[in-house]
Amino acid sequence: MTRKRALTGYRPTGKLHLGHWFGNLQNMLTMQDEYDAFYFIADWHALTSDWADTSRIREYTEDMVLDWCAAGLDPERCTIYRQSDVPEVAELTLYFSMVTPLPWLERVPSYKEQREQVTDKDLGNLGFFMYPLLQAADITIVLADVVPVGEDQLPHLELTREVVRRFNNTFGDYLVEPAALIAKLGARVPGTDGRKMSKSYGNAIFISDTPEEISAKVRGMITDPARKLKSDPGDPDICPLHQIHKLVSPDADDLAWWDQCCRAAECGCVDHKKKMATDLIDYLSDFRDRRAALAAKPGFAWHVLESGAAKAHPVTSEVIQACRRLVRIDEDG
Repeated sequence: MTRKRALTGYRPTGKLHLGHWFGNLQNMLTMQDEYDAFYFIADWHALTSDWADTSRIREYTEDMVLDWCAAGLDPERCTIYRQSDVPEVAELTLYFSMVTPLPWLERVPSYKEQREQVTDKDLGNLGFFMYPLLQAADITIVLADVVPVGEDQLPHLELTREVVRRFNNTFGDYLVEPAALIAKLGARVPGTDGRKMSKSYGNAIFISDTPEEISAKVRGMITDPARKLKSDPGDPDICPLHQIHKLVSPDADDLAWWDQCCRAAECGCVDHKKKMATDLIDYLSDFRDRRAALAAKPGFAWHVLESGAAKAHPVTSEVIQACRRLVRIDEDG
């Protein structure tokens, strides 16, 4: 029985952190065994917002491949490739731009939100405006059946479905309308300041951080703001330190002890931070060792991407040739 095809990608705009680890990355590990999984590094997408400074895109691309593979993604069981190595994506984006009304792009929620909220970058470029069409081409160039998304991302996928539907209605029913694969919600990972962990907030613990970097970041974490003194009872349910510790501790009894002693004001946050940092460092130990081993192999990440692009090419080439015939750029047959 042929497996359905799934696709997802990341923009190489920084290192992966614990929020990524406990979120989509765990879904990706599962999907590589349940689907014909295509995972891509969205370097063209990174250009749409970071066009003014592209100096670290290649570095972040390599970092991401190392992180993915060290976490357990297997290039033999999934297809890992770089967006810019698949030029058919750009051609399909062009065809989509011919059938997409401007108001469809103007109503994309993230376009308005980011134009209003992101003040340190110039997002007034055409590339950023057309981001949803590039995204639609990423999905359909491999005829993906499903795309893992959170519920807040459903409007983006629906736009892809609308664009595909209009293309098919205009030129012929060929491209696949992708379905949403509602991703199993990973744990919400708080950052060191209590907000959602994010690179842009400067509150992230990166999975590639050294033990020393992890210890320093954990020492600086906020805890229950109502617990000003060691003698003040705390509430582990609202404490970022406790929330991360629950994800990485190997000992349920130890977690229960820290929970109880916090509520009873029988232990201090400083000691708990030391313990949590130790457990987090141990939790990531195998990952760090695997990543170091892969990084020591000259050109490992680029070999993975080159091989992945070669695996993707038969699919993307067939799709774009069919589209060229449908829009009558090429002859039938």
